Amino acid sequence: MNTPGKRRSPLVAERRQSQGAAPSGPRKRPAKPRKAAPRGGPIRRFFGGIFRWIWRLVWGVTWRISAVVAVIVGLATFYFWSTMPDVTEMLDGRARGSVTLMDDAGEVFAWRGESFGGTITAETVSPHLRNAIVATEDRRFYQHLGVSPRGIIGAMRVNLSEGRGALSGHGGSTITQQVAKLLCLGVPFDPNEWQSEADYEAECRRGSVWRKLKEVPYAFALEWKYTKNEILTIYMNRAFLGAGSRGFEAAAQRYFGRSANQVTPPEAAMLAGLLVAPSYYAPTRNLQRAQDRAAVVIGLMAEQDYLTETELAEARAYPATLSSAAEQESGGYFADWIMATGPSYLTRETTEDVLIETTLDPRIQKAAEDAMQTVFENQVREGSNAEAAIVIMSADGAVRGMVGGRENVVGGFNRATQAMRQAGSAFKPFLFAAALENGFEPFDIVEDAPLTIDIPGSGPWTPRNYTNDFIGMITLTEALAQSRNIPAVKVSEAMGREEVRRVANEFGIRSELAEGPALALGSSESSLLDMTAAYAGILNGGSAVRPYGLRSLRLIGSDAPLMGRAGGIGERVISEDSAQKLIWMMTQVVENGTGRRARMPGWEVAGKTGTTQASRDAWFLGFTADYVAGVWMGYDDNSPLTGVTGGGLPAEIWREAMTRVVEGRSPQPLPMIEPQRPRLDPPALSGPVASQSGGENAIERAVRDVLGGIFGGN
Repeated sequence: MNTPGKRRSPLVAERRQSQGAAPSGPRKRPAKPRKAAPRGGPIRRFFGGIFRWIWRLVWGVTWRISAVVAVIVGLATFYFWSTMPDVTEMLDGRARGSVTLMDDAGEVFAWRGESFGGTITAETVSPHLRNAIVATEDRRFYQHLGVSPRGIIGAMRVNLSEGRGALSGHGGSTITQQVAKLLCLGVPFDPNEWQSEADYEAECRRGSVWRKLKEVPYAFALEWKYTKNEILTIYMNRAFLGAGSRGFEAAAQRYFGRSANQVTPPEAAMLAGLLVAPSYYAPTRNLQRAQDRAAVVIGLMAEQDYLTETELAEARAYPATLSSAAEQESGGYFADWIMATGPSYLTRETTEDVLIETTLDPRIQKAAEDAMQTVFENQVREGSNAEAAIVIMSADGAVRGMVGGRENVVGGFNRATQAMRQAGSAFKPFLFAAALENGFEPFDIVEDAPLTIDIPGSGPWTPRNYTNDFIGMITLTEALAQSRNIPAVKVSEAMGREEVRRVANEFGIRSELAEGPALALGSSESSLLDMTAAYAGILNGGSAVRPYGLRSLRLIGSDAPLMGRAGGIGERVISEDSAQKLIWMMTQVVENGTGRRARMPGWEVAGKTGTTQASRDAWFLGFTADYVAGVWMGYDDNSPLTGVTGGGLPAEIWREAMTRVVEGRSPQPLPMIEPQRPRLDPPALSGPVASQSGGENAIERAVRDVLGGIFGGN
């Protein structure tokens, strides 16, 4: 038994010394294993040591730099993330609004500014369009984190192989990175910093190394802040797609006349194909080129199983085509005129989306365009740089059609409104309007004979007729019909130039008119639009006309117009009796005078030709009972025309246009009065018109005395 309080000995066997063991004594530690001798010689060991040292140095620097970069990218990503608003605020980033122009039938014929058709989302848009965008721009969009190193390296390799810089050309950008560019990395447009929105966007697209580096954290922030579908929604609403379309909804409406939610596979492919070069591949610019690009996109969609075999075959067999409104491409010069004359804050510089209802008649517009094309194709030598312009309006000044040049260039030089050219004899109706208003009659006699007028400060001035001959005594009607210059000067001088100037100004010829006797010969400059409007004043019975094309203007989404018509019939200039007599005189220009090529069988036509010195400008302006039309022809550099007068090609363009305009209509009589002939007491032609060069011979004096005795004149 154990004794209490005593420690119990452990139950272990005593250690026994094994047989044959060494006698007990101090124990020895086991010897350490000897190190293996280093392999290789001293040279190998030396360079191996250097390599290991360099590796440790590089690795140490690399992971430290990587850590710093990761921290910087993380902080930048967090900063960008913290500044990003709700996705709904990112969809319409336009600095300018849009202007949609409608013709008199309520159909859209032109767009200006940046059209935004409305918000679409990746969930509601046509799946064909969503698939086309992903297949074309970023097939791994739903897998990456915003940046695709594989895509960037591949793009750099392609750029270098094509002889460009690594960052020039293909960017290898993901859709997320393209959204970062569209958002300009969060920098808003500031008109105080950028001269124009175009300069701002160019800077945002600039592919510098620094901007590429900033794109990475911004793309990460986008992926962190928004879902993939929200990023795609931003992209679809902000991308520029040509023809002033901002976003796929606007582009679908612009090109196909339907919503982006409804586009078919070939239409979706054409829209997605615009992303690489919107202006170049715009179907309104070159439909075949756009269809060829769409075929490539269709192939990409098929490769990625976005199309069934049936859909693929149908898309290839029936490529997308333009809507009738987009295909028409008509009225561009008219639209430019409306934009230039409307209030800038609601047209050229609008920040709102504006809808303008206009007076444009698409049938008349097409008639004017077809007429010009027909004459230039068939009667103008190939390679000629001669230009022409046409304006057609109603008698109240409502412009129905306008062609500002042979090519329809948006924003181009509009010769119908911007070109100021000498009117030549096309000015003479205003001279004779003043004459009729001051007591002259269509059958009053004036002498077509050599004339010299002494102009104070300039010396003698001797006008000539276009034919360089003289035909003696003629009526005012004959003088107008044959466009005789000397009788026109005599009538002008008899009344006084101020009266001629007053009547012309009040009819709407607002340019500075000549001070000397050459006023009667149309030496002053005017635009085709103003001249046509002045002729409309003759047709409507003698009241001034202010041309207009805008009927109403309102904001899209609002029914209340902000402004209405700004033009129409104004104050009376001459009496209705004088206007109707003048109209009859102008019919004789077409029936028996210089405007015979403008005749329209079955229709009463009144008009006047005009040809300036050296044939630098050729005009024909005239009207039927319903419409007034003006045609100008010349060179932009003011070079002389060869073999062209106002009674030639301009009159033929006028006839071609007006024949199309009145097609299907019943002829209506002109509001004119055919005067009785002749009266026995014409007013005397007084003033500085009697100093013929060389003086009068006896026969001339005898004739003058006899006529003076008969008519009581001088």
